[in-house]
Amino acid sequence: METDKPIQIPEEKVIEAAQAGMDEFLKVFTDAYWERIGGSLTAETMPLLTGEQHVLLGYQIFRDEVLEGGFVQLIQNGYGPYIFENPFAKAMRLFGMKEFSKLIYKARKIYDAHKDDLTRDCTDEEFMAMYERYEGFDPLEETFIEEEEDITSTLAHYVDEHLELFAEIIPA
Repeated sequence: METDKPIQIPEEKVIEAAQAGMDEFLKVFTDAYWERIGGSLTAETMPLLTGEQHVLLGYQIFRDEVLEGGFVQLIQNGYGPYIFENPFAKAMRLFGMKEFSKLIYKARKIYDAHKDDLTRDCTDEEFMAMYERYEGFDPLEETFIEEEEDITSTLAHYVDEHLELFAEIIPA
């Protein structure tokens, strides 16, 4: 894995993705990040991305996991530390998403209070029971689902206005 070379994305790929929508636009970047880290977030691969790239990858993981199975799934799939124990919420605020940042901080309070239980290995039955035990996540998930399109749009605009922070765009 090359670490000294910036992540490069062809300009036509970025344009094509932007025309397909904000989700696809962001995915062009996060796909390149997954490729750079060999599809795995580990202590060895973390330094291969910049802070901004981690924030964007964190959002993609957050969005995909929460939309599919909520905060319990996000945490059970091992992403709790990546989202809640890093400056992800602060970065979202700095990227212009203050209310989304507050939502993450509220979820973190639940995570911090119950981390040992939420992160333990469990059976499918125990996993499903967590949804009842941690109903405090429900209103946060509902809020995110209602606001996801606006949040994604705001992030896509931020990335578009600061492309150099997220990848080197190679002209056609």
